[in-house]
Amino acid sequence: MNARHPAIGFIMVTSLLDVIGIGLIIPIMPALIGEFTNSRDSQAYWYAATGATYGAFQFLCAPLLGALSDRFGRRPLLLLGIAGLGATFLLTAVAPSLWVIVAARVLGGGLSANFAVAQAYVADITPVEQRTQALGKLGAMFGIGFVLGPMLAGVLGGGVLGAGDLRLPLYVAAGLCAVNWLYGLLILPESLTAQARRPLSWARANPLSALAGVARLHGVGALVVAFAVTALAQWVLQMTWVLYLKFKFGWGPFGSGASLFVAGLVALIVQGALLGRLMHAFGERRLILAGMLSATIAFACYGLASQGWMMYAIIAGNFLAQCTIVTIQGIVSKAAPADEQGRAMGSLSSLASLTVVFAPAIGNVVLAQVSGLPAADWRVGAPFFTASVLQALALLIAWRHFAAHRAGANTAASMGQPGT
Repeated sequence: MNARHPAIGFIMVTSLLDVIGIGLIIPIMPALIGEFTNSRDSQAYWYAATGATYGAFQFLCAPLLGALSDRFGRRPLLLLGIAGLGATFLLTAVAPSLWVIVAARVLGGGLSANFAVAQAYVADITPVEQRTQALGKLGAMFGIGFVLGPMLAGVLGGGVLGAGDLRLPLYVAAGLCAVNWLYGLLILPESLTAQARRPLSWARANPLSALAGVARLHGVGALVVAFAVTALAQWVLQMTWVLYLKFKFGWGPFGSGASLFVAGLVALIVQGALLGRLMHAFGERRLILAGMLSATIAFACYGLASQGWMMYAIIAGNFLAQCTIVTIQGIVSKAAPADEQGRAMGSLSSLASLTVVFAPAIGNVVLAQVSGLPAADWRVGAPFFTASVLQALALLIAWRHFAAHRAGANTAASMGQPGT
């Protein structure tokens, strides 16, 4: 393994296979839960329970796995996460009851630090000035995964090629994890040198202290709060998306998979090809604000859309929002020292996963309350209106943070001192 040098391409392939597996199950999970429920509101509540369970255990475990990767290296933790993800897919596929599905989400959430560790891997091997763009390329793997995964789920689980089997995408996802695990075992090299590793501290692995630590990073401050509220808004959208499309437009796994295909394609184009140009044109701060403003408007428009084709138009028009999260991650990564990258990225992942706990309690509960209304009633869009309000709040927090940071820098410059 020592003869192989870490490179972006290695981790990109690992992340891509991971995300394809995740993308495969998103369109079919609500329908699978629907097999065990007898009403729309019950389906929405149980879907919320699986999402909240996953997020809770991801929140608890992500900083620990990030800290372990700072101590033992990125590769072992990636292999552990991939194996756990594959086991989650298999357990869900054979689940005889909803409680087994919830148990599978416990396992999946506890071992789901793959992307945070992958981000730390990229940070290990990327110069500081290129880090945001490199993280954008990693984000583009999410785009490719969500291009391929949901469409495969729609074809395999939606009956396009036959009778359709909701569990078939789960078996395919488990198979992809097996391929990914072998790839990591045989090909993926370690990125963290022995000199850069640090002893494991249980205080650093505590999710609450980890969040406090990342919030104290130089120049980050309230931006972490804006990141959390943005993630909450996006998860409210994502946790209600498939069920909303079913209730509003009658779409099944293929229809919702196709919409996620388009969303992934937009993310791929923006993060993989346009991010550098957009950063050059806007700058990091203005790009974050523009992305948040775009999302605020788009989320409200989703709730007001009266025809299915409108959803596609809004997805395409909301392309700037694809820059927000990855640009904030780049700022945080540049603020963290080299031996803290795993913890910093794990903390952001943990923070995002904490929003997954609250998002179903907000979005899915709201959706359950309006699920009995006629599809033409504008109030059916209430979950997306809620997401829009949350995104507007994140925009206000980020704007105030950047304004204060700029004012502090101007004051320091006028006094002949370096800015804070």
